[in-house]
Amino acid sequence: VQVVESGGGLVQPGGSLRLSCAASGVTFSTLGLGWYHQAPGKERELLATLNRSGGDTYVSDSVRERFTVSRDNAKNTSVLLIKNLRPEGTGVYYCRIGLSGGKGTRVTVSS
Repeated sequence: VQVVESGGGLVQPGGSLRLSCAASGVTFSTLGLGWYHQAPGKERELLATLNRSGGDTYVSDSVRERFTVSRDNAKNTSVLLIKNLRPEGTGVYYCRIGLSGGKGTRVTVSS
């Protein structure tokens, strides 16, 4: 099983990012998935989840107005769209497919 997150980088406050998660070695469409954020020195927090079809989603109240999550079962991918990034959004973003996770993609929000 391989899960790979990508799309991170340096972005100015107020900017946007499109983070992607690609999975292989799993039957992607049979597994729920989640996105997480770990800020420097803090615990990893759950941002969003999607069920197998993507028809049922959960997005944390703290980011609901700025984050959109989706999945494409035909491509074994998920996308996390982030708008209006804030400095506290700095950290590593992780994707988890079933019980498998990747190494994350780092985001730095700074002017």
